Amino acid sequence: MMREHEILVGVDGSAAGLHALDWAVAEARTRGAGLRLVVAYSLPSFTAASLDGGYAALDDETIRAGAQAVLDEALAHLRDPGVPVTGRVVTGDAAGVLVEESRHVELAVVGTRGRGGFADRLLGTVSSALPAHGRCPTVVVPLRGADGQPLPDGQTAPLRPVRRIVVGVDGSPPAERALRCAIREAEAWGAELFAVTGVPIASMTGALAWLPSAVDHEQVLSDMSEGLDVVVDRALVDHPGMTVQRRVLDGTGAELLTEFSAATDLVVVGSRGRGGFAGLLLGSTSQAVLHHARCPVMVVTTRGDDAD
Repeated sequence: MMREHEILVGVDGSAAGLHALDWAVAEARTRGAGLRLVVAYSLPSFTAASLDGGYAALDDETIRAGAQAVLDEALAHLRDPGVPVTGRVVTGDAAGVLVEESRHVELAVVGTRGRGGFADRLLGTVSSALPAHGRCPTVVVPLRGADGQPLPDGQTAPLRPVRRIVVGVDGSPPAERALRCAIREAEAWGAELFAVTGVPIASMTGALAWLPSAVDHEQVLSDMSEGLDVVVDRALVDHPGMTVQRRVLDGTGAELLTEFSAATDLVVVGSRGRGGFAGLLLGSTSQAVLHHARCPVMVVTTRGDDAD
């Protein structure tokens, strides 16, 4: 599949959407990529059924004009982005439109904590559909204050450059793909990269009665460290000189990723894996991380490798 050297940004007119757009601009500059802004809108379900054609057409024109105004505002917000920018208004459900558009770009970006559009549904339809079904990595950019709490409507947050990246690794193919993406991000930004494997030893021994009563924690961590080294070293073959720090820690994916997000500029994780970070990404773990992460979260899947 041929992809444009572009970053897709879902625009909805909210402060969160503009914050995500700012993040996407910085990412585009770092990659030397273009920006593709998309505003999606759909008619209310009652329009065609309850009104005659003339009213339906007028309603469509009015709503489309509003969507165009949102796009115009976003384009004006960019001022001088320093990268090529295109923008268009598309009829259709936001999640479906973004998933389709993701087939043609390198990265998709959406924001959280806004009014309507993507933001209100981010941890519902859009957040589950785009990371799970998108054909490229997706970055979810939260609009949070220094204390980690969502900001009141209308307030903005400073944009942090990417200086430290944490990637969750569990040995699954999606996690290895996430690791490769994280390596490229770290190289582009000149950022520190930490590869982290979570081993919830305490919960395992407490919940599974058939396990030995005395699990050698140090041995488990040592074995996992060896496995992590193998995965990371394999990913670094084509990146001589790149350094990846490795950590194997006792804890669950949600706990560790949320904790790291407070002192990290980007968290990268794979989806559709087995166990650890990846296997739980689109379940309770992902919901917890996306609700509470203080930094952007990049979700990487293997769906972009599929033949359509």
